[in-house]
Amino acid sequence: MVSAAPPSRTALVRRARRIARELAVLHPDAHCELDFTSPLELAVATILSAQCTDKRVNEVTPALFRRYRTAADYAGADRAELEELIRPTGFFRNKASSLIGLGAALVDEHGGQVPGRLEDLVRLPGIGRKTANVVLGNAFDVPGLTVDTHFGRLVRRFGWTELEDPVKVESVVAELLPKSEWTMFSHRVIFHGRRVCHSRKPACGACGLSALCPSYGLGPTDPEVAGKLVKTPDDIAVSA
Repeated sequence: MVSAAPPSRTALVRRARRIARELAVLHPDAHCELDFTSPLELAVATILSAQCTDKRVNEVTPALFRRYRTAADYAGADRAELEELIRPTGFFRNKASSLIGLGAALVDEHGGQVPGRLEDLVRLPGIGRKTANVVLGNAFDVPGLTVDTHFGRLVRRFGWTELEDPVKVESVVAELLPKSEWTMFSHRVIFHGRRVCHSRKPACGACGLSALCPSYGLGPTDPEVAGKLVKTPDDIAVSA
């Protein structure tokens, strides 16, 4: 049996942009779900969000941000006090080390300010490429693709790539969509992954992308069955 030829680049770009447009219709309210008022607050919140729900992070950060307002505050933090404040987010010892290190690096190398360049951000403690793109896209309006587990899973299901490495996935998707759309596209994909296109049992029968998705049928296609799988914000808040 002869396997089907892969789509041409033109066809792949056309499909990708059509899916991107449909996601914009499905999730017009998509946004960064971490609460912040400054680049520093967003960097801190994103570090805390590792292996933790955004809702839980948002419950922790008001007290944290009142106590630690500047990079110097984090650099000089009492470790035990900081760990206790962020304990509910999990992995609090490692996260405290990242926050103290981040504060010190910002003070020593950037005048206490969060830099607005990817190459500077990824050199900071606790900040990898994903976190850097979150900060750039949402605090500096610099377009970036946030390749988290939801993003990677969905673009593979869309048939855009088979790659697993986040940096390679980012490179592939960057060539398919206009740069100006990267940040909002990331929010919409993550929204869709959290609410509809779950890792174990996607709600295919309730998915607005069903006509466009080559992976349709991975999950239940009956609309009534699939509809029960769609998560609300409250459902998402209690799941990691």
